[in-house]
Amino acid sequence: MMTTYMDELESIHYRLGDDHQHILKVLAEHYVGQNPEIPYTFRAFNKAGILQNEQGQYDINLKKRFPDTPPGYYAYACGLVWSDSERSIDLSLHCYGPSRLFFNGRPLYRSTAVDEVKLDHKVLVEVQFNKGWNSLLITCKSTTAGFGCRIGADEAKVRILNILSPFQQRKGQAGWVYSLPVERDVMLEEQFPDLLDCESNSGLCWLPNSEWLDKTEEHGACERIFGIQPGRKVYAWSKLLLTSNARKAELHGHTQGAIRIWLNGQEQVSKADAGVFCVDLPLSQGSYDVLVETTCGDDSWKWNCEVAIDGAPALFKQPHLVHGYKGQWFYLGAFDADIHYEPDDVQTLHRILHINTYWQLDQPQAWIRPFYENALLSNKWTTSGMTNFARWDYPLGVTMYGLLQTGRILNRKDLIDYALRHIQACTQFYEYSLWDLEQYGFPSLNQQLVLMRMLDNCGSFGSAMLEAYKEEPNSQFLRVADVIAEFIRNQLERREDGAFYRICAGEYSEHSMWADDLYMSTPFMRRYYEITGDKAFLNDAALQFVLYKKYLFMPDQKVMSHVYDFKYGTATRVPWGRGNGWSIFSLSELLEALPIDHPNREELLEFFIQLCEGYLALQGDSGMWRQVLNDPEAYEESSCTAMFTYAFSRGVYHEWLSDPDPYIHAALKGWKGLTSKSIDRHGNVYGVCSGSRYSFSADYYKEDLRTVTNDNHGIGIVMLAGVEVSRMLNWLRDR
Repeated sequence: MMTTYMDELESIHYRLGDDHQHILKVLAEHYVGQNPEIPYTFRAFNKAGILQNEQGQYDINLKKRFPDTPPGYYAYACGLVWSDSERSIDLSLHCYGPSRLFFNGRPLYRSTAVDEVKLDHKVLVEVQFNKGWNSLLITCKSTTAGFGCRIGADEAKVRILNILSPFQQRKGQAGWVYSLPVERDVMLEEQFPDLLDCESNSGLCWLPNSEWLDKTEEHGACERIFGIQPGRKVYAWSKLLLTSNARKAELHGHTQGAIRIWLNGQEQVSKADAGVFCVDLPLSQGSYDVLVETTCGDDSWKWNCEVAIDGAPALFKQPHLVHGYKGQWFYLGAFDADIHYEPDDVQTLHRILHINTYWQLDQPQAWIRPFYENALLSNKWTTSGMTNFARWDYPLGVTMYGLLQTGRILNRKDLIDYALRHIQACTQFYEYSLWDLEQYGFPSLNQQLVLMRMLDNCGSFGSAMLEAYKEEPNSQFLRVADVIAEFIRNQLERREDGAFYRICAGEYSEHSMWADDLYMSTPFMRRYYEITGDKAFLNDAALQFVLYKKYLFMPDQKVMSHVYDFKYGTATRVPWGRGNGWSIFSLSELLEALPIDHPNREELLEFFIQLCEGYLALQGDSGMWRQVLNDPEAYEESSCTAMFTYAFSRGVYHEWLSDPDPYIHAALKGWKGLTSKSIDRHGNVYGVCSGSRYSFSADYYKEDLRTVTNDNHGIGIVMLAGVEVSRMLNWLRDR
């Protein structure tokens, strides 16, 4: 069966033929163009609000918040979700008492007696989010046993569910709002749409408080936030924007304690005691960071500073956009008097200082909090509508590797720099992510890295990070790599013989071994060895291939089963295309680094040859391989085709194959199949299987796992296939 993804005239091969490097240029530029460098979104977040647990569930435990609530009373929780496209998410619910869920004003779920009584009973509710705003309203009824519920996305660290506050008064703030309990159910369905517009329309008292209840100007922001702490200091940060040159600029103000003020890192004011200050400033058109170090007096922490430009007051603005906050100043502290920081130390949003603090806002219990809000995954692993930039996950690890290698072969520093900036966006917030987890129960970004539980969470992106380290020896890359290495060495689940596997207690995949994990581990281990010289990682990587061969290799066909299920004591014996692709891709990466005299080299080289023979026999007439390799009714799939093309090319120019000619032909045929059938003239990649679970039946892979256009499981590896074909041809030309 032939698979058609586009008309021949739409293919990139029709336009560019065998110009491999031009095809790579189009692929890489298309990806970068479709994934602009949109950073994390910063929002005001109230720490007194609803927090998440480590499973990512929002814990709306109203019994704890209102312990004296009589049975039969009602309370409500409400939140908004923005979705850039339609996406399906399974919501996981645990009820403490009677609960109802309304989605976009319509009833979606009502708890049963079992849901309410059975401890830790989990209910899954599928929600189809619309493009744009979506509303969630939870109605909870108090009982003597419990009051409220826990709710969140199933697999929350992968399928991120960000909740924003409703009401115009709280626009842009993160987090649920919840009401004080009331005696009767006042939230009728016909009232629900009005609830989202105006907080006062509901007649309820909503928490957490978003405004100071007793705000008075004579107190000042530091006193409102930190109280009176004589002798301690706080940093305040704002920005000044001048649209034209100033003839005369003046900085003036007053303080109840010592104060220092910097503009763009240059100290302008240093006053050791209370009083007024006034200095002239040499200002010209431009933007200026304003940093204030203020010390609390004996009974007041009030201060102010103003800038007059040619006699008119200048306007301060936020130094970084924070949604849900109307103020112009951020606040950091409070610090002991003997602690001092320079502007470069504190004028950043990714750093946690040694006293374990972060920037706060002039609102009750309000902190700045960064959120990953770019491309969000659905139940089908698909993403669309937004950039993937700044996300840490395993498919993007392959994508970044593909961009790095493409940038190198094309001599395109801009592509390399793009990949570096994506990786840096994740790693520079690593320490913050750990702090965020500690403060709020569940991290707002870098979820998979911080909540590392399996190889999917770390190995692939970690490998790309170490590949990027060759371009820029960033110490933070090594800091994160050491964490991943520690996890693999001492925490990762293993069989008695040392083989990596997945315990996944209570899940469908409990006690299983996946061919995928050869890629999720061994390329990182190889690169970590190369950078640190720790041979234990190279030896362990070699051991994994020896062991995985024992469990997953099907010698009669010379291909790999996707999974070995230890619950049943058998391999699934379904040769999923991409699972086999991960295996041969990773083995070629390891062989490249394995010394000639390594005790496992001969065995692994023979294993590589056997796999190549098996895959060669299963290549289709079009050059493509199938989703289930040995099933002629399965569709032709792009990511496995790219990985076999990649591995064959490397086997040729590394001279691992004694008879290279069939593999040269197969690699070129595979690349032509991709460029003729799977890549269009704009650089879109078709025919990539979505992220998988596993099954003992080939029908699951053929029928349930459909293809996704521009899926990250395929874009990077298609680029890598083109890179390796080009290298093979260069080697053949030059030998």
